Amino acid sequence: MGRPVVAVVNTWSDLSPCHAHLRERAESVKRGVLQAGGFPVELPALSLSEAIVKPTTMIYRNMLALEVEELLRSHPVDGAVLLGGCDKTTPGLLMGALSMNIPAIFQPAGPMLNGNWRGQKIGAGTHGKRFWNDLKAGAISNQDWLQIEPRNARSAGTCNTMGTASTMTSIVEALGMSLPGAATTPGPDAENNRNAYLAGARAVDMIWEDLKPRDIIRDESLRNALTIYAALGGSTNAAVHSIAIARRAGLELTLDEIGEIARDMPVLVNLMPSGNFLMEDFHFAGGVPGLMNRVSDRLDLGCITVTGKSVGENIAGAEIHDDDVVRKLDNPVSNRRALAVLHGNLCPDGAVMKPSAASPELLKHTGKAVVFENAQDMADRVDDPDLDVDKDSVLVLKNAGPVGAPGMPEWGNLAIPQKLLQQGVRDMVRISDGRMSGTHAGACVLHVAPESYIGGPLALVQTGDEIALDVQAGSLELLIPDDELARRRAEWTAPARRPTSRYGALFASHVTQANEGCDFDVPGAAEPVPEPEIQ
Repeated sequence: MGRPVVAVVNTWSDLSPCHAHLRERAESVKRGVLQAGGFPVELPALSLSEAIVKPTTMIYRNMLALEVEELLRSHPVDGAVLLGGCDKTTPGLLMGALSMNIPAIFQPAGPMLNGNWRGQKIGAGTHGKRFWNDLKAGAISNQDWLQIEPRNARSAGTCNTMGTASTMTSIVEALGMSLPGAATTPGPDAENNRNAYLAGARAVDMIWEDLKPRDIIRDESLRNALTIYAALGGSTNAAVHSIAIARRAGLELTLDEIGEIARDMPVLVNLMPSGNFLMEDFHFAGGVPGLMNRVSDRLDLGCITVTGKSVGENIAGAEIHDDDVVRKLDNPVSNRRALAVLHGNLCPDGAVMKPSAASPELLKHTGKAVVFENAQDMADRVDDPDLDVDKDSVLVLKNAGPVGAPGMPEWGNLAIPQKLLQQGVRDMVRISDGRMSGTHAGACVLHVAPESYIGGPLALVQTGDEIALDVQAGSLELLIPDDELARRRAEWTAPARRPTSRYGALFASHVTQANEGCDFDVPGAAEPVPEPEIQ
């Protein structure tokens, strides 16, 4: 054809409100490609709507990554623009592009507009959970709830809090894989449309320059991105996705390394659920470029980005216009970091917690376990008035992990028993091998590895056992004698395998644990594979 062919990989769907505007954005990308001298071809890809897909989008992140990799390998394309933004879509798109490793740029869907109810800023997910607890406690009416729901999510776009969606798009921007400022631009904003056009045009130049994802995502750029993640007070889900992305890039990244970076960086961005503002406020305060410039002495400014320029060149002159939304290092939103990594006899391979979104008095806590064997058991019993539980109890959910659920759903923000909600309790220590929505808050220990379903120590916890959490010390311990733990292990039998789909069976057979990124353990797949040859 004499011109580069650019795949516009579009995760639009009628059932993805986060991506409802991506049909229009794809047209803008195409215009950018054409006017830059390329030829665009739109390729639809799996759309993962966090609010709708069951049992969890996490089980399909790897399916999207596989699909993107094979779309780019099997079609005659020279590069790609990746359109997405909802939680698992961003890492899935990037993982697939890294495995294929042809020139690619990510264009985020962008967050929805700010929510407001009776003069109060409300954020998607964050206030949904808070007001749901208030409804269960009788603090608000059903009519209040019906008013809150449409005001909580009032436009197309991803969650307007620092949930997993904005955490991951911000990480991708900090990695250098999207245009500066793109992550925070609201989805309905005209600037989002212009960014899509510019991404299409830039994709053409990247093809001529042969600038590929593995040229951009290196150890140094990963450290940059994780430093920004910590400053954002981002979602705990970033730990799983960042490890998976790193491994697709042929890099090693451990859970402890992420925890060390977070330990050194206080939360600076004042966004829900750790703070008070929403993504639209962050954007107009200076967005990711402004934040990166503010902490530039902690970044490697020489890293190359999709613009063809370095990080330092991209953020030169970027400013912060509101020091309450993006704080200075001497005035952080919280010194309780975005991510704490825990170890102990309950989680020998690690677990995570978000101290910045937890009640400080619960960061060192010992209490008796109230155990739920699975999500259905919890749903059946958690609101039972006769449940033996108080505010000092430790709620434990088993079989919520990658294999056991399957797919590691966001069940980790365990429901607080209704009788405690009515007493005013809004936070408790909660432990599971599942995940938690980045929009949610609470003293929730997550991603316990190895998971209970495959015989991890969490499987051995019984109601009444004492559990000790010490976030500062990085420990999570089941306070029973070693010989008792050994006796329980000898008596433990694996739960019966649940019926599942063909893909579900493949997923359960090959998925790794949370501390390894929950990607597939496919041997020999570390390096990019060339396109099929014609024999």
